[in-house]
Amino acid sequence: MSTVDVAVVEKPKAETSRAWTAGRVIGICVLALYVLIAYFLLRMIVVNYDPEFVGKYLPRMVGGLWITVQLCTTAIILGALIAFPMSLARTHHNPVIRGLSFGYVYFFRGTPLLAQAFLVYYGAGQFRPVLQDMGLWGFFRDAYNCALFTFTLNTAAYQAEILRGAISNVHKGQWEGAHALGLGKVVTYIKIILPQAFITALRPFGNEIIFLIKGSAVASIITVFDLMGETKLAYSRSYDFQVYLWAAIMYLAMVEALRRCWDKLEARLTRHLKRTED
Repeated sequence: MSTVDVAVVEKPKAETSRAWTAGRVIGICVLALYVLIAYFLLRMIVVNYDPEFVGKYLPRMVGGLWITVQLCTTAIILGALIAFPMSLARTHHNPVIRGLSFGYVYFFRGTPLLAQAFLVYYGAGQFRPVLQDMGLWGFFRDAYNCALFTFTLNTAAYQAEILRGAISNVHKGQWEGAHALGLGKVVTYIKIILPQAFITALRPFGNEIIFLIKGSAVASIITVFDLMGETKLAYSRSYDFQVYLWAAIMYLAMVEALRRCWDKLEARLTRHLKRTED
């Protein structure tokens, strides 16, 4: 091999080595920053730890955490029931159905969750006579129900778009193969298209659940005593900043537990794909 050939071969290896070294240095710096932040937070907890304060307000915050879990879990389940037909409507051949579903998704994905909560909570009062005639005022007069209604519509829009993208990502050859086998459209959807689409949608769907958990803090603004609501109440009575630190730890623990469970679920449902790759 000539000197020129050796240089051509060794140059990419040198560049790869430098890139790997730079990435390693950056990773170590980021890790050191996280460790430093964790140290100061831990020190803040230890220095400012007050057993009387924790015993008084921590049980209320745990109760608020349970309200947050209930609110998000119910909204995710109800949103999924709406998202499935909405995702099918997004790909429907009828332009009216497709346009209406697009408008719904566009509105709830394009406006802040806080504004949506205000529209439902404060806007329902403007239509109180109409809602009373329909027998719905008892539902909309409760702040928890308004938050649940808002979160459901919001996450349904995101889930519908995730599922629509996953369905569109399935290769058209799957449709052609099902048609060649004489399978109907409904059977093709249920047996072939949706199982593949659900696997593709697993990761973004998990991210949407995490986003909803973190976004659920807006429920406290419309007087729902979830985790953030109880935290604000505790701070207004104690003026102790550590209460927000405890709330942050609870949110972090909830999100991290969900992330790990979701990773295990995804690994379980996609294990056949990894075997195929091997």
